[in-house]
Amino acid sequence: MRIDPNISLVYSTDGGKIDQPKQEEVIPQGDGIVRIHKDSKGRKGKGVSVIKGLGLDAKALKALAQKLKKQCGCGGTVKGFDIEVQTDDREKIKVLLEKQNYTVKLAGG
Repeated sequence: MRIDPNISLVYSTDGGKIDQPKQEEVIPQGDGIVRIHKDSKGRKGKGVSVIKGLGLDAKALKALAQKLKKQCGCGGTVKGFDIEVQTDDREKIKVLLEKQNYTVKLAGG
């Protein structure tokens, strides 16, 4: 390859894609109490129950969310390390979590 001082490199396929090593997400450890919050902000007034403080990894959270959604007959999602279930019936969620040996408190509203 000839090097000319008047030409600068614009694009090169020499190096290929450089992947950054992925950092593992740290699972937040709470005080051992699962809290169920009621939330309706940014949802056009529709209430959801947000379950926080489970201390599970992403795979276990998705499995638990799937189980809760089936039992409640509603939708939901996992955001971060919280589970959002599209229902206002927090008592039903509390009973389902207590059956799985979690200490549960109803928090907020």
